[in-house]
Amino acid sequence: MVGIVGKPNVGKSTFFSAATLATVEIASYPFTTIKPNKGIGYFRAQCVCKEFNVKDSPVNSVCIDGIRLIPIELIDCAGLVPDAWRGRGLGNQFLDEIRKADALIHVVDASGSTDIEGRLVKPGMHDPLEDVKFLERELTMWFAQIIRRDWPRIARTVEAGAADLPSLLEERLSGLAIKRRHIIEALKMADLSGEKPTRWSEDEFLSFVDALRKVSKPMLIAANKMDLPFAEDNLKRLKDTGYIVVPCCAEAELALRRAAEKNLIKYIPGDPEFEIKDSTKITGKQAEALKAIKTKILDKYGSTGVQDAINAAFSELLKMITVYPVEDPDKLTDHYGRVLPEARLVPSGTTARDLAYMIHTELGESFIYAVDARTKRRLGEGYVLKDKDIISIVSAKKRA
Repeated sequence: MVGIVGKPNVGKSTFFSAATLATVEIASYPFTTIKPNKGIGYFRAQCVCKEFNVKDSPVNSVCIDGIRLIPIELIDCAGLVPDAWRGRGLGNQFLDEIRKADALIHVVDASGSTDIEGRLVKPGMHDPLEDVKFLERELTMWFAQIIRRDWPRIARTVEAGAADLPSLLEERLSGLAIKRRHIIEALKMADLSGEKPTRWSEDEFLSFVDALRKVSKPMLIAANKMDLPFAEDNLKRLKDTGYIVVPCCAEAELALRRAAEKNLIKYIPGDPEFEIKDSTKITGKQAEALKAIKTKILDKYGSTGVQDAINAAFSELLKMITVYPVEDPDKLTDHYGRVLPEARLVPSGTTARDLAYMIHTELGESFIYAVDARTKRRLGEGYVLKDKDIISIVSAKKRA
């Protein structure tokens, strides 16, 4: 799951609506979103159906003109204000909404037309780089607050030799979807040993927590409102932060998605262009708006950025790849004869046996070998899947 975060009034709910076509309250004042909105967006992948020249029959996803749209879960979190980690503006409640998020899309007002509290100001009046620093601090201090609650006991237990720090913290932070590997990586990043945590200084403790935040909740920036003045200059500065930065115009994406839903245009999320189906059904005002989207956003940036941000969150932050499980490697079908019925997003490093377990526990337990549908080569349990692999699992149960 990916969380959509940021301060109030930067376009988070518009981004969420554009990605999911869910109906959420959108207004120009702070705290429009009080409760989190959960919805289904899509990861856009090039389908393998064109490569094999077949008509596919997707079951868990959608294929449009060779573009496979794979469902993913998004959560639109309420806007955060300075000192949210202390509870200001219902901050602790809002932060709790992203506990299970695997990665974060930070929607930033690139035009600088909202101040640090989310109030509207003239474009260029606020520095969006301050928003990046602010959110980093809020998340880090929130993590620190949670870890401190049990830190003395954890530190003493580690130094008594009863358990190691990664194991104890993984148990303590399981509600934040933090794994042992995250903790080990954070210790390395902070250049700290986990053997004597009682000797850590306050700065060392916060350095570790900040590293843990970075590795367990990786984040990219959706530089929103790119159609407004000052946004382009600020985009260049945002890219200097070291984050993946995607130029966005969530309002444009929402307009295109709604127009496509009404069958006024042909548009697939993430496309660099759209096609008007029947100009007689489009009003002069709508035509003007579509022209502005084309010239100010699509022609300039190649897309509205919403789908690009979602794709980057899964492929670059979470290192996910797309694989196609089939039963018959010759016909590319499942048990019911459906062609390429399933496209799965799996973590990079997933093995053939891992995939078998993802499909069904019994399939994993009775795994014999896998078959690469392209080469017809047998693959062992330790074969590491590649992006766009088409894989058939052969198990003892299937043979019986």
